[in-house]
Amino acid sequence: MNRKIKSASGRKKARLKKQNQDYLTVDRICLWLCLLVAAVCIFAVMLVSLRQVYKNADWNQFIKSQQNSSFQITDSELPKFNSCQTLANKLKESYKIQEKSGLGWGMRKDSIGIPEAANLSTDGIGAGGLADYSTTNIQVAGVDEADIVKTDGKYIYTVSQNNITVSQAYPSEEAKLLSQIKINGNLREIFIEGDNLLAFGSRNIMLPLENTKKSSSEKIISDFYPNRSYRYLTFVEIYNLSDYQNPTLKRRLEFEGNYYSSRKIGNYVYFALNSYPDYQILRGLENETLPSILSEKAEKTLPVYRDSANTSSEFSSLCGCSDISYIDPVASSQYLTIVGLSINDYTKEVTKEVILGSGENIYASLENLYIAKTDYSYRRGFDWFGLMSESKNDSSEKTTIYKFSLDKDKINYLGEGEVKGRILNQFSMDEYDNHFRIATTIGQVNRLEGRTSNNIYVLDKNLKLVGSLEDIAPGESIYSARFMGKKGYLVTFKKIDPFFTMDLADPKNPKIVGKLKIPGYSDYLHPYDENHIIGIGKNTIEAEEIWGGDFEWHQGIKMALFDVSDFENPKEMHKVVIGDRGSDSPVLRDHKAFLFDKNKNLLAIPILLAEIPEDQKSDPERARNLYGDYTFQGSYVYDLSPEEGFVLKGKITHYENDEIFKKSGYYFGDSGQSVKRNLYIGDNLYSISDGRILINSLDDLGEKGEIKLIPEL
Repeated sequence: MNRKIKSASGRKKARLKKQNQDYLTVDRICLWLCLLVAAVCIFAVMLVSLRQVYKNADWNQFIKSQQNSSFQITDSELPKFNSCQTLANKLKESYKIQEKSGLGWGMRKDSIGIPEAANLSTDGIGAGGLADYSTTNIQVAGVDEADIVKTDGKYIYTVSQNNITVSQAYPSEEAKLLSQIKINGNLREIFIEGDNLLAFGSRNIMLPLENTKKSSSEKIISDFYPNRSYRYLTFVEIYNLSDYQNPTLKRRLEFEGNYYSSRKIGNYVYFALNSYPDYQILRGLENETLPSILSEKAEKTLPVYRDSANTSSEFSSLCGCSDISYIDPVASSQYLTIVGLSINDYTKEVTKEVILGSGENIYASLENLYIAKTDYSYRRGFDWFGLMSESKNDSSEKTTIYKFSLDKDKINYLGEGEVKGRILNQFSMDEYDNHFRIATTIGQVNRLEGRTSNNIYVLDKNLKLVGSLEDIAPGESIYSARFMGKKGYLVTFKKIDPFFTMDLADPKNPKIVGKLKIPGYSDYLHPYDENHIIGIGKNTIEAEEIWGGDFEWHQGIKMALFDVSDFENPKEMHKVVIGDRGSDSPVLRDHKAFLFDKNKNLLAIPILLAEIPEDQKSDPERARNLYGDYTFQGSYVYDLSPEEGFVLKGKITHYENDEIFKKSGYYFGDSGQSVKRNLYIGDNLYSISDGRILINSLDDLGEKGEIKLIPEL
């Protein structure tokens, strides 16, 4: 019995001992977990602090390095390659530079050209002196810009999908479609000059490759397209319109490359292309050393073209290796081609300048052409708790400007310069009194924090920096800019719209004179007269706290008229907001969709209207980022004056019913009836879509006629 009691007591002690050991183990685990959590917290705090120090120090150092970097200028004569082998070596060199920037053959650091948008609409006298008429809204008087609609005061020429249409428009009672030209390819935009029409477009083709020995990397890629090379072509077609009912194709030119902008001065057209050498060929250059192979491959990278004015119908190289210019250090494996040709002389040889490089935006005066492109150089770093991403965001942005003189069929390179930051569009550039002005932004704005710097730089005729105005509106980005002689205007935005007035009279000392803070922002600024500026953009409201960050939700279209007669104290005289969130207008991206005439008090813009029902709009719990439903597309026509502001005369639509609006969802599907442009001839307003031209009286917008452009639309 005692033995059993002792045995039970021993088992109990053993269990208690084991439990104590288990508790001790749990306590130790808990202790270690607490220590680990504490260590992680301490480490996280240290990293956050380190990150903040890193960010601030790195950003400050970055901004300082950007502001203290010297302005680069080259001689007026660009060096050219003396052989295809030296061209190949430069292409290899550019690859190494791209590698240091975190970019390789497969990543293009220079953006593909995108059609730009721009300025003062000038009046003309119609054919035969019949009536005054509006012309394309351009940036510089006398420097025309290609567009999807043109008129000479009697006829209207349109790009309607992939057709060019020619219509008699004036007088309205005789309005009718005269002819239609079907284009093989993607039709972009047109110029007119006298009896001639020039059209730009693009198409893709496959060209045969010579049966040469390929490297292993080339062979892998070429297996997809054996013995053929994929090429992107820009075509230029010139038609004679002496017989408007039977246009005649007089010349067709095809250039390898991506068309991104053009200008016309008199009867000469100048345009720029970016071309990308065949990827199969570039892949084989990196490790190639044999001179003969290098030369052969470099020759194959040259852009090709063909011209119907020549006897041969085959494609040939646009130039030789020794005709290509370059600017050190070469940081691009693309070719920038500037072409000049006469629109009236169908056989005159084209003028061309080919540079190893690329472009993005164009500005042209009557004498000079400027091509700008931005390079982004990303710095590598480590990726602990976002440190790497912060390093990536702090990129070194620099814009290079190439300057060329224009004199009919002559294009001469004059020089090259470099400024800090990136530009927004062509309105960020301007030439005045032998000086070049440019507005740039450094850095990116996001919802949480914006580390940006905005700047104005003034360069002399040799592209030497003579004046600067830096650190404008830190934390914001430029949304629009306008230079007008000795004055300048700038809109920046993140939450509020500072509208800046700038005194540019002294090129060496540009300065901010006045500032106006208002809700919303302007994407495009247009002069009403010397003392008033029109702004068009978006209205905004502050985001709810639940979304976090410091930003605004975009709302409807906002137009404002600014009084700048007191230059130090600009004022918003009048404003109008069109629609709710989701409303849109092509004017926000393309100035050529903007029609304004001060003498007629006329302002007309295409609008896609989105509206929130009134019961939802009045609901205080409504989400501020709620989109409206599409309810209208067409022209909004206003009387505009400093005295009365924006007075809506009426709206014009090409849609016969609202079925398309009922069927629309998040996106609006254009069926060919969306108004894209407005113009006037005499007392008539013409609204143009792909499918038709509607004619309305400028007095009361009463309908006066219609021209069907494409019957099936």
